[in-house]
Amino acid sequence: MKKILIANRGEIALRIIKACRKAGIKSVAIFSEADRHSRHVWMADEAVCIGPANSTQSYLDIERILFVAKATGADAIHPGYGFLAENSRFARACAEAGLIFVGPSADMIDLMGDKIMARQAASRAGVRVVPGTETGFSLADLAQAKAMVHQIGFPLLLKAAAGGGGRGMRVVRSIAEFEDEFRQATREAEAAFGDGTIYLERYFDKARHIEVQVLSDRHGRHIHLGERDCTIQRRHQKLIEESPSPAITAAERKEVCDMAVALTRTLQYENAGTVEFLYDTLNGGFYFIEMNTRIQVEHPVSEMVTGVDIVYEQLRIASGKKMQLKKSGVKTWNHAIEWRINAEDAANGFQPSPGKITEWRCCLGSGTRLDSHVYPGYEVPTFYDSLLGKLVVGGHTREEAIYRSRQVINTFDIEGVSTTMPFYLLLMEQPEFKNGGVYTRWVDDNIGRLYEE
Repeated sequence: MKKILIANRGEIALRIIKACRKAGIKSVAIFSEADRHSRHVWMADEAVCIGPANSTQSYLDIERILFVAKATGADAIHPGYGFLAENSRFARACAEAGLIFVGPSADMIDLMGDKIMARQAASRAGVRVVPGTETGFSLADLAQAKAMVHQIGFPLLLKAAAGGGGRGMRVVRSIAEFEDEFRQATREAEAAFGDGTIYLERYFDKARHIEVQVLSDRHGRHIHLGERDCTIQRRHQKLIEESPSPAITAAERKEVCDMAVALTRTLQYENAGTVEFLYDTLNGGFYFIEMNTRIQVEHPVSEMVTGVDIVYEQLRIASGKKMQLKKSGVKTWNHAIEWRINAEDAANGFQPSPGKITEWRCCLGSGTRLDSHVYPGYEVPTFYDSLLGKLVVGGHTREEAIYRSRQVINTFDIEGVSTTMPFYLLLMEQPEFKNGGVYTRWVDDNIGRLYEE
């Protein structure tokens, strides 16, 4: 690979540009009219306007992206995350155009993108899955779906078979509410993914979200980079991630990481991926929920504790080389926490807060990392997600990582938009966070109380 087109925007585009430079590969940025002044535009070796602000006519337009790739002489495309990253049609189109897709094959994206097929694949690999249905149900199958309820038990979770991110997902606690929730879930899934198929899973009230970063190459090497704890969420969307998890033992850590590698080895997976699990805090045990066939937003927290440049390894794997897992020279830490800086008002239900950033300053020290594409004067667009950047802080212990995070976040001066940073200062004072006693719905259940105190 000599030149890579980056089919994404913002901080992940910058991250890929950095890895391309390390690998001696030229980079091509694409941007919409709304992103004309984004930092990734001038940091790449080349930049091309792909279309208007509407993502369907820019970052999601496969034909336009392939045309720009050919016009600029790119021989590969990195999709980043979001947008087209898990779109098998895009991966196939890249291959048909003679372009290397930096990620797994289109067939693998299809397999793991179908949540029911992914469950079946995990079971074949000997990986424990959440108890649930092995088939999906459409709205026309409502009666059959309802008949399965008592085999699973309450509470249960309705989930879209064709996607994730909390869309088409509903918690059902009684048979009386099942029908209405099922209808709403199918409508949401149809609107979000063009497929209203729903499957049923047992819902764990006090679960933690544990995921394992995996890397695999075509030479038969399958490894993990430890687990990340992504339990702090709002409306099924992650807010902070840390590695390692403060809630599991060394034996449990080995168990979950071994299961993740067993899955990639069975699938003969290639490139970076994340195998996601629920951890039942009441009874113990990990349960597979899905696999993301791409780089994750939270990959820097794993890089902080391992010293492995995951995006650089993606490039090596995509070019057919063996993984090069030497330490990057950056000091590794025993614990790290990633804080997503979103343009959201936590005190007002995490409502988006677009606008112009008039001030953007902070003081970073050793063991801290800020991945961001914004600057004073940057206009936060209304067309895309609210992520402004990610602060990653390492420590010799979890307590030190929290302490140092508080110190760094207190130095942030962000004006013009509301962000999640004040919420994180409040979160760090909560006993449940300090002692690792949170669960996936903890923020949703407690946000009102936090702002009343």
